[in-house]
Amino acid sequence: MSKKHPGVYLRGKVYWIKYSRNGRPFRESSHSEKESDAVRLLNLRRGDIARGVHVTPRIGRVKIDELLEDVASDYQMNGKRSAKDLKFRLKHLLPFFGGRKAADITTADIRRYIVSRQTDDDDGTGALNGTVNRELSLLRRAFTLAVQSRKLITKPHIPMLAENNVRTGFFEPEQFNAVIKHLPQHVKPVARFAYITGWRANSEILPLQWRQVDFQAGTVRLDPGTTKNREGRVFPMTQELRALLMDQRAKTETLQRQQGALNPWVFMYAGRPFKSFRKAWNTARKAAGLPDRLAHDFRRTAVRNLVRAGIPERVAMQMTGHKTRSVFERYNIVSQGDLFDAARRLDAFRGTISGTVAHETVQLTKGASPK
Repeated sequence: MSKKHPGVYLRGKVYWIKYSRNGRPFRESSHSEKESDAVRLLNLRRGDIARGVHVTPRIGRVKIDELLEDVASDYQMNGKRSAKDLKFRLKHLLPFFGGRKAADITTADIRRYIVSRQTDDDDGTGALNGTVNRELSLLRRAFTLAVQSRKLITKPHIPMLAENNVRTGFFEPEQFNAVIKHLPQHVKPVARFAYITGWRANSEILPLQWRQVDFQAGTVRLDPGTTKNREGRVFPMTQELRALLMDQRAKTETLQRQQGALNPWVFMYAGRPFKSFRKAWNTARKAAGLPDRLAHDFRRTAVRNLVRAGIPERVAMQMTGHKTRSVFERYNIVSQGDLFDAARRLDAFRGTISGTVAHETVQLTKGASPK
Protein backbone atom coordinates (compact mmCIF):
# COMPACT_ATOMS: atom_id res chain seq x y z
CA MET A 1 0.00 0.00 0.00
CA SER A 2 1.34 3.42 -0.95
CA LYS A 3 2.30 5.51 2.08
CA LYS A 4 1.74 8.72 0.16
CA HIS A 5 -1.65 7.61 -1.23
CA PRO A 6 -3.51 5.22 1.10
CA GLY A 7 -5.81 3.01 -0.92
CA VAL A 8 -3.38 2.69 -3.86
CA TYR A 9 -1.13 -0.33 -4.21
CA LEU A 10 0.95 -2.10 -6.84
CA ARG A 11 0.14 -5.57 -8.13
CA GLY A 12 2.83 -6.63 -10.57
CA LYS A 13 3.30 -3.61 -12.81
CA VAL A 14 -0.28 -2.34 -12.58
CA TYR A 15 -1.64 -0.07 -9.86
CA TRP A 16 -4.82 -1.06 -8.05
CA ILE A 17 -7.12 0.86 -5.72
CA LYS A 18 -9.05 -0.15 -2.63
CA TYR A 19 -12.11 1.60 -1.25
CA SER A 20 -15.20 0.76 0.74
CA ARG A 21 -18.89 1.47 0.34
CA ASN A 22 -21.37 0.86 3.17
CA GLY A 23 -18.65 -1.06 5.00
CA ARG A 24 -18.03 -3.39 2.07
CA PRO A 25 -14.48 -3.36 0.60
CA PHE A 26 -13.91 -3.12 -3.15
CA ARG A 27 -10.71 -3.59 -5.15
CA GLU A 28 -10.32 -2.33 -8.68
CA SER A 29 -7.54 -2.22 -11.24
CA SER A 30 -6.59 1.14 -12.71
CA HIS A 31 -5.29 -0.68 -15.82
CA SER A 32 -2.29 1.63 -15.66
CA GLU A 33 1.32 1.45 -14.61
CA LYS A 34 1.18 5.08 -13.47
CA GLU A 35 0.38 5.74 -9.84
CA SER A 36 -1.20 9.08 -10.76
CA ASP A 37 -3.84 7.30 -12.84
CA ALA A 38 -4.71 5.08 -9.88
CA VAL A 39 -4.95 8.09 -7.57
CA ARG A 40 -7.25 9.84 -10.05
CA LEU A 41 -9.52 6.75 -10.24
CA LEU A 42 -9.61 6.42 -6.45
CA ASN A 43 -10.61 10.06 -6.04
CA LEU A 44 -13.33 9.56 -8.65
CA ARG A 45 -14.72 6.54 -6.82
CA ARG A 46 -14.65 8.32 -3.45
CA GLY A 47 -16.39 11.33 -4.97
CA ASP A 48 -19.13 9.11 -6.46
CA ILE A 49 -19.66 7.38 -3.12
CA ALA A 50 -19.91 10.73 -1.36
CA ARG A 51 -22.62 11.82 -3.84
CA GLY A 52 -24.56 8.63 -3.22
CA VAL A 53 -23.81 7.16 -6.66
CA HIS A 54 -23.91 3.37 -6.69
CA VAL A 55 -20.33 2.33 -7.45
CA THR A 56 -18.83 -1.10 -8.07
CA PRO A 57 -15.68 -2.11 -9.98
CA ARG A 58 -17.94 -3.64 -12.66
CA ILE A 59 -19.17 -0.23 -13.78
CA GLY A 60 -16.13 0.28 -15.94
CA ARG A 61 -16.08 -3.27 -17.30
CA VAL A 62 -19.62 -3.98 -18.57
CA LYS A 63 -19.65 -4.47 -22.34
CA ILE A 64 -22.11 -3.10 -24.85
CA ASP A 65 -23.10 -6.67 -25.80
CA GLU A 66 -24.65 -7.14 -22.36
CA LEU A 67 -26.51 -3.84 -22.60
CA LEU A 68 -28.00 -4.80 -25.96
CA GLU A 69 -29.10 -8.14 -24.49
CA ASP A 70 -30.86 -6.16 -21.76
CA VAL A 71 -32.78 -4.24 -24.45
CA ALA A 72 -33.90 -7.51 -26.04
CA SER A 73 -35.18 -8.69 -22.65
CA ASP A 74 -36.91 -5.35 -22.09
CA TYR A 75 -38.68 -5.53 -25.46
CA GLN A 76 -39.79 -9.10 -24.85
CA MET A 77 -40.96 -8.35 -21.31
CA ASN A 78 -43.07 -5.40 -22.46
CA GLY A 79 -44.40 -7.14 -25.57
CA LYS A 80 -43.13 -4.46 -27.95
CA ARG A 81 -43.94 -5.05 -31.61
CA SER A 82 -40.49 -3.78 -32.63
CA ALA A 83 -38.92 -6.79 -30.91
CA LYS A 84 -39.04 -8.66 -34.22
CA ASP A 85 -36.79 -5.98 -35.78
CA LEU A 86 -34.06 -6.37 -33.16
CA LYS A 87 -32.13 -9.04 -35.03
CA PHE A 88 -31.87 -6.87 -38.14
CA ARG A 89 -30.73 -3.81 -36.19
CA LEU A 90 -28.21 -5.74 -34.12
CA LYS A 91 -26.72 -7.06 -37.36
CA HIS A 92 -25.20 -3.62 -37.83
CA LEU A 93 -24.66 -2.49 -34.23
CA LEU A 94 -22.81 -5.54 -32.91
CA PRO A 95 -20.07 -5.71 -35.56
CA PHE A 96 -19.24 -2.06 -34.93
CA PHE A 97 -19.58 -1.83 -31.13
CA GLY A 98 -19.50 -5.46 -30.01
CA GLY A 99 -16.87 -6.51 -27.49
CA ARG A 100 -16.21 -2.94 -26.34
CA LYS A 101 -16.67 -1.62 -22.84
CA ALA A 102 -19.83 0.47 -22.76
CA ALA A 103 -18.15 3.15 -20.64
CA ASP A 104 -15.56 3.68 -23.37
CA ILE A 105 -18.07 4.41 -26.13
CA THR A 106 -18.22 8.13 -26.86
CA THR A 107 -20.35 10.42 -28.99
CA ALA A 108 -17.47 10.55 -31.47
CA ASP A 109 -17.67 6.75 -31.83
CA ILE A 110 -21.40 6.98 -32.48
CA ARG A 111 -20.87 9.64 -35.14
CA ARG A 112 -18.38 7.35 -36.85
CA TYR A 113 -21.00 4.59 -36.79
CA ILE A 114 -23.53 6.93 -38.42
CA VAL A 115 -21.10 7.78 -41.22
CA SER A 116 -20.32 4.11 -41.78
CA ARG A 117 -24.03 3.27 -42.09
CA GLN A 118 -24.69 6.13 -44.47
CA THR A 119 -21.93 5.02 -46.82
CA ASP A 120 -21.83 1.24 -46.58
CA ASP A 121 -25.14 -0.65 -46.59
CA ASP A 122 -25.68 -4.17 -47.88
CA ASP A 123 -26.43 -2.93 -51.41
CA GLY A 124 -23.64 -0.35 -51.35
CA THR A 125 -25.99 2.64 -51.40
CA GLY A 126 -26.04 3.50 -47.70
CA ALA A 127 -28.85 3.25 -45.17
CA LEU A 128 -31.67 5.80 -44.99
CA ASN A 129 -31.69 8.24 -42.08
CA GLY A 130 -34.84 6.62 -40.72
CA THR A 131 -33.17 3.21 -40.67
CA VAL A 132 -30.11 4.58 -38.88
CA ASN A 133 -32.33 6.38 -36.36
CA ARG A 134 -34.08 3.13 -35.44
CA GLU A 135 -30.68 1.60 -34.73
CA LEU A 136 -29.58 4.65 -32.71
CA SER A 137 -32.82 4.45 -30.72
CA LEU A 138 -31.93 0.89 -29.79
CA LEU A 139 -28.47 2.00 -28.68
CA ARG A 140 -29.96 4.90 -26.70
CA ARG A 141 -32.34 2.51 -24.95
CA ALA A 142 -29.41 0.24 -24.07
CA PHE A 143 -27.57 3.06 -22.30
CA THR A 144 -30.73 4.30 -20.58
CA LEU A 145 -31.43 0.85 -19.12
CA ALA A 146 -27.78 0.56 -18.05
CA VAL A 147 -27.99 3.79 -16.06
CA GLN A 148 -31.32 2.76 -14.54
CA SER A 149 -29.89 -0.59 -13.44
CA ARG A 150 -26.69 1.13 -12.22
CA LYS A 151 -24.45 -0.71 -14.61
CA LEU A 152 -23.25 2.70 -15.80
CA ILE A 153 -23.09 6.11 -14.16
CA THR A 154 -23.44 8.20 -17.30
CA LYS A 155 -24.37 7.70 -20.94
CA PRO A 156 -23.03 9.36 -24.09
CA HIS A 157 -25.01 11.83 -26.14
CA ILE A 158 -26.50 10.01 -29.13
CA PRO A 159 -27.26 12.38 -32.02
CA MET A 160 -30.27 11.62 -34.22
CA LEU A 161 -30.55 12.33 -37.93
CA ALA A 162 -33.17 14.44 -39.65
CA GLU A 163 -35.70 12.26 -41.44
CA ASN A 164 -37.06 13.47 -44.75
CA ASN A 165 -38.29 10.13 -46.08
CA VAL A 166 -41.86 10.43 -44.75
CA ARG A 167 -44.21 8.90 -47.33
CA THR A 168 -47.06 10.94 -48.72
CA GLY A 169 -48.87 8.32 -50.82
CA PHE A 170 -52.65 7.90 -50.85
CA PHE A 171 -55.36 6.55 -53.16
CA GLU A 172 -57.75 8.48 -55.31
CA PRO A 173 -60.96 6.43 -55.90
CA GLU A 174 -60.00 5.47 -59.45
CA GLN A 175 -56.55 4.33 -58.28
CA PHE A 176 -58.06 2.19 -55.55
CA ASN A 177 -60.47 0.57 -57.99
CA ALA A 178 -57.60 -0.13 -60.39
CA VAL A 179 -55.68 -2.05 -57.72
CA ILE A 180 -58.76 -3.89 -56.42
CA LYS A 181 -59.35 -5.41 -59.87
CA HIS A 182 -56.06 -7.31 -59.66
CA LEU A 183 -56.33 -8.57 -56.07
CA PRO A 184 -57.38 -12.16 -55.23
CA GLN A 185 -60.97 -12.57 -54.04
CA HIS A 186 -59.97 -13.25 -50.41
CA VAL A 187 -57.83 -10.07 -50.28
CA LYS A 188 -60.34 -7.64 -51.82
CA PRO A 189 -62.53 -7.32 -48.69
CA VAL A 190 -59.42 -6.72 -46.55
CA ALA A 191 -58.33 -3.89 -48.85
CA ARG A 192 -61.84 -2.38 -48.85
CA PHE A 193 -61.97 -2.56 -45.04
CA ALA A 194 -58.59 -0.79 -44.82
CA TYR A 195 -59.67 1.85 -47.35
CA ILE A 196 -62.72 2.72 -45.23
CA THR A 197 -61.27 2.53 -41.72
CA GLY A 198 -57.58 3.31 -42.08
CA TRP A 199 -56.79 0.42 -39.72
CA ARG A 200 -53.50 -1.44 -40.04
CA ALA A 201 -53.99 -4.48 -42.26
CA ASN A 202 -51.66 -7.11 -40.79
CA SER A 203 -51.95 -6.29 -37.10
CA GLU A 204 -55.53 -4.97 -36.78
CA ILE A 205 -57.68 -6.18 -39.68
CA LEU A 206 -56.49 -9.70 -40.48
CA PRO A 207 -56.73 -10.85 -36.81
CA LEU A 208 -60.36 -9.63 -36.52
CA GLN A 209 -62.86 -12.11 -35.05
CA TRP A 210 -66.65 -12.06 -35.20
CA ARG A 211 -66.90 -11.38 -31.46
CA GLN A 212 -65.49 -7.92 -32.30
CA VAL A 213 -68.28 -7.19 -34.82
CA ASP A 214 -71.64 -6.04 -33.47
CA PHE A 215 -74.23 -5.69 -36.25
CA GLN A 216 -76.95 -4.60 -33.81
CA ALA A 217 -74.85 -1.76 -32.37
CA GLY A 218 -73.32 -1.10 -35.78
CA THR A 219 -69.70 -1.17 -34.61
CA VAL A 220 -66.38 -2.96 -35.08
CA ARG A 221 -63.98 -2.82 -32.17
CA LEU A 222 -60.35 -3.56 -31.37
CA ASP A 223 -59.53 -4.85 -27.90
CA PRO A 224 -57.18 -2.88 -25.62
CA GLY A 225 -53.63 -4.19 -25.90
CA THR A 226 -53.99 -5.33 -29.52
CA THR A 227 -53.27 -1.99 -31.22
CA LYS A 228 -49.98 -0.17 -31.71
CA ASN A 229 -50.75 2.35 -28.95
CA ARG A 230 -52.22 -0.44 -26.76
CA GLU A 231 -55.62 1.33 -26.60
CA GLY A 232 -58.96 -0.10 -27.71
CA ARG A 233 -60.81 1.36 -30.68
CA VAL A 234 -64.33 1.45 -32.13
CA PHE A 235 -65.33 2.18 -35.72
CA PRO A 236 -69.01 2.77 -36.58
CA MET A 237 -70.34 0.85 -39.56
CA THR A 238 -70.90 2.89 -42.67
CA GLN A 239 -73.32 1.45 -45.23
CA GLU A 240 -70.39 0.19 -47.29
CA LEU A 241 -68.64 -1.34 -44.27
CA ARG A 242 -71.82 -3.06 -43.07
CA ALA A 243 -72.42 -4.55 -46.52
CA LEU A 244 -68.84 -5.78 -46.65
CA LEU A 245 -69.07 -7.44 -43.22
CA MET A 246 -72.45 -8.98 -43.94
CA ASP A 247 -71.01 -10.54 -47.09
CA GLN A 248 -68.07 -11.91 -45.08
CA ARG A 249 -70.51 -13.24 -42.48
CA ALA A 250 -72.47 -15.11 -45.15
CA LYS A 251 -69.24 -16.69 -46.41
CA THR A 252 -68.32 -17.73 -42.87
CA GLU A 253 -71.70 -19.34 -42.23
CA THR A 254 -71.49 -21.27 -45.51
CA LEU A 255 -68.05 -22.53 -44.57
CA GLN A 256 -69.23 -23.52 -41.09
CA ARG A 257 -72.06 -25.59 -42.57
CA GLN A 258 -69.61 -27.34 -44.87
CA GLN A 259 -67.01 -28.00 -42.18
CA GLY A 260 -69.41 -28.52 -39.29
CA ALA A 261 -67.26 -26.33 -37.04
CA LEU A 262 -67.38 -22.74 -35.82
CA ASN A 263 -64.93 -20.30 -37.37
CA PRO A 264 -64.19 -17.10 -35.41
CA TRP A 265 -62.28 -15.25 -38.13
CA VAL A 266 -63.73 -12.46 -40.27
CA PHE A 267 -61.17 -12.76 -43.09
CA MET A 268 -59.99 -16.16 -44.30
CA TYR A 269 -58.26 -17.96 -47.16
CA ALA A 270 -59.11 -21.59 -47.87
CA GLY A 271 -61.02 -21.74 -44.58
CA ARG A 272 -58.15 -20.45 -42.47
CA PRO A 273 -56.96 -17.03 -41.29
CA PHE A 274 -53.93 -15.55 -43.07
CA LYS A 275 -51.30 -13.18 -41.70
CA SER A 276 -50.20 -11.25 -44.78
CA PHE A 277 -51.00 -10.53 -48.43
CA ARG A 278 -47.74 -8.89 -49.42
CA LYS A 279 -47.10 -11.01 -52.51
CA ALA A 280 -50.63 -10.50 -53.84
CA TRP A 281 -50.41 -6.77 -53.14
CA ASN A 282 -47.11 -6.36 -54.98
CA THR A 283 -48.54 -8.12 -58.03
CA ALA A 284 -51.75 -6.05 -58.01
CA ARG A 285 -50.17 -2.64 -57.62
CA LYS A 286 -47.75 -3.29 -60.49
CA ALA A 287 -50.54 -4.59 -62.71
CA ALA A 288 -52.55 -1.43 -61.94
CA GLY A 289 -49.63 0.79 -62.93
CA LEU A 290 -49.06 1.96 -59.34
CA PRO A 291 -45.79 0.24 -58.35
CA ASP A 292 -45.00 2.73 -55.58
CA ARG A 293 -48.26 2.29 -53.64
CA LEU A 294 -48.16 0.62 -50.23
CA ALA A 295 -50.98 -1.03 -48.32
CA HIS A 296 -50.17 1.45 -45.54
CA ASP A 297 -51.31 4.22 -47.91
CA PHE A 298 -54.86 3.16 -47.03
CA ARG A 299 -54.24 4.67 -43.62
CA ARG A 300 -53.37 8.06 -45.08
CA THR A 301 -56.30 7.83 -47.49
CA ALA A 302 -58.81 7.13 -44.71
CA VAL A 303 -57.59 10.10 -42.67
CA ARG A 304 -57.89 12.37 -45.67
CA ASN A 305 -61.40 11.12 -46.49
CA LEU A 306 -62.63 11.52 -42.90
CA VAL A 307 -61.41 15.11 -42.68
CA ARG A 308 -62.86 16.05 -46.04
CA ALA A 309 -66.19 14.48 -45.05
CA GLY A 310 -66.40 17.12 -42.31
CA ILE A 311 -65.82 14.72 -39.40
CA PRO A 312 -64.30 16.56 -36.38
CA GLU A 313 -60.60 15.91 -36.06
CA ARG A 314 -60.86 14.53 -32.52
CA VAL A 315 -63.48 11.98 -33.60
CA ALA A 316 -61.51 11.02 -36.72
CA MET A 317 -58.40 10.40 -34.62
CA GLN A 318 -60.35 8.03 -32.39
CA MET A 319 -61.70 6.15 -35.40
CA THR A 320 -58.29 5.64 -37.04
CA GLY A 321 -56.33 5.19 -33.82
CA HIS A 322 -54.02 8.19 -34.04
CA LYS A 323 -52.92 9.22 -30.59
CA THR A 324 -51.06 12.43 -31.45
CA ARG A 325 -52.27 15.30 -33.59
CA SER A 326 -48.85 15.70 -35.26
CA VAL A 327 -48.97 12.24 -36.84
CA PHE A 328 -52.65 12.63 -37.75
CA GLU A 329 -51.95 15.96 -39.43
CA ARG A 330 -49.04 14.43 -41.34
CA TYR A 331 -51.44 11.86 -42.77
CA ASN A 332 -54.02 14.54 -43.67
CA ILE A 333 -52.51 14.95 -47.11
CA VAL A 334 -53.45 17.62 -49.64
CA SER A 335 -53.67 16.26 -53.18
CA GLN A 336 -53.52 18.03 -56.53
CA GLY A 337 -57.27 17.52 -56.77
CA ASP A 338 -57.71 19.38 -53.48
CA LEU A 339 -55.71 22.29 -54.87
CA PHE A 340 -57.80 22.48 -58.04
CA ASP A 341 -60.97 22.28 -55.97
CA ALA A 342 -59.67 25.21 -53.91
CA ALA A 343 -59.03 27.13 -57.13
CA ARG A 344 -62.62 26.52 -58.29
CA ARG A 345 -63.94 27.73 -54.94
CA LEU A 346 -61.77 30.85 -55.23
CA ASP A 347 -63.04 31.50 -58.76
CA ALA A 348 -66.62 31.25 -57.53
CA PHE A 349 -65.88 33.59 -54.65
CA ARG A 350 -64.09 36.13 -56.83
CA GLY A 351 -66.93 35.92 -59.36
CA THR A 352 -69.35 36.92 -56.64
CA ILE A 353 -67.10 39.79 -55.57
CA SER A 354 -66.59 40.91 -59.19
CA GLY A 355 -70.35 40.95 -59.78
CA THR A 356 -70.87 43.08 -56.71
CA VAL A 357 -68.10 45.49 -57.74
CA ALA A 358 -69.48 45.76 -61.26
CA HIS A 359 -72.97 46.49 -59.93
CA GLU A 360 -71.65 49.24 -57.64
CA THR A 361 -69.63 50.74 -60.52
CA VAL A 362 -72.78 50.99 -62.68
CA GLN A 363 -74.66 52.65 -59.83
CA LEU A 364 -71.87 55.20 -59.33
CA THR A 365 -71.83 55.95 -63.07
CA LYS A 366 -75.56 56.69 -62.92
CA GLY A 367 -74.92 58.98 -59.99
CA ALA A 368 -76.43 56.66 -57.41
CA SER A 369 -74.73 55.97 -54.12
CA PRO A 370 -73.60 52.40 -53.50
CA LYS A 371 -75.38 50.48 -50.78
